[in-house]
This record gives sequence, structure tokens and C-alpha cells, in this order.
Amino acid sequence: MQLKSPLYHALCCIMLPPKDKERSYSLPIVVGIPYNRARALEVFIIGPDKKLKLSILYPATTGRNFSEILRVVDSLQLTMNKKVATPVNWTEGGDCMVLPTIKQEELATLFPKGVTVKEVPSGISYLRFTPQP
Repeated sequence: MQLKSPLYHALCCIMLPPKDKERSYSLPIVVGIPYNRARALEVFIIGPDKKLKLSILYPATTGRNFSEILRVVDSLQLTMNKKVATPVNWTEGGDCMVLPTIKQEELATLFPKGVTVKEVPSGISYLRFTPQP
């Protein structure tokens, strides 16, 4: 992965249960789970503006998917400066979605590689795709 500017920071943390064992069992999200030291693993991505951009909570029994974390960072960096959004399962170099706030008249200047519209049952042309800028 190429590093792009601005830089995002990913933090991986372990969530620990409260010291009071009884209090931790009283929470509905942990009822029936055997008491252990680490309840969950969390990933935070903090943007250059020092705001939280992503938080993922993994159960302690599930490993983190670093490919997905890197994909999210790529998407955040791309969409910060371009007027696009990344669709589900997007990867670097894949087609992006044009933001619905972009007017039809602006498409040719903003997206010289072209824009394709996906037809939907309603007939409204809001699913617009373009090669990654």
C-alpha cells in the first residue's frame, strides 16, 4: 500500500471488563459469556482532523481483518479529496460512486473518464459510477 497524505492513524485496543466481576455480568451484552480478561478487541481510525472516522469492535475470539482496515484507510483518503464514495467491496483502483450532490452539468469536468448510470426500478438516475479518480 502506498502511503498517501494526509495520514490516518489506526489504533488497536483491548477492552477490559470492569474490575467488579458481578457488575460485568449484569450487562446484557456479556450474560452467559465466561469471565475472562479480554472481552473484545477494538480498532479505531482517527483522521488528520483528529476526529474518529471508524470504530470496529471484534469479539475476543475473532481476529482482526487487516486487509479491511487498510481498505477503509484507502477509501477515507480517496473520498476526502474527491467527490466520490466507495461502494461495498470496493478495492483500490475499482469504480467509485459519484456523490448524489454532484449536478449533472458538473460530471464532465469532475470526471473526465466518464460516468455510467446503473438503472434501478424507480427510474431515478442516482447510482452513478466512475473509474477511480
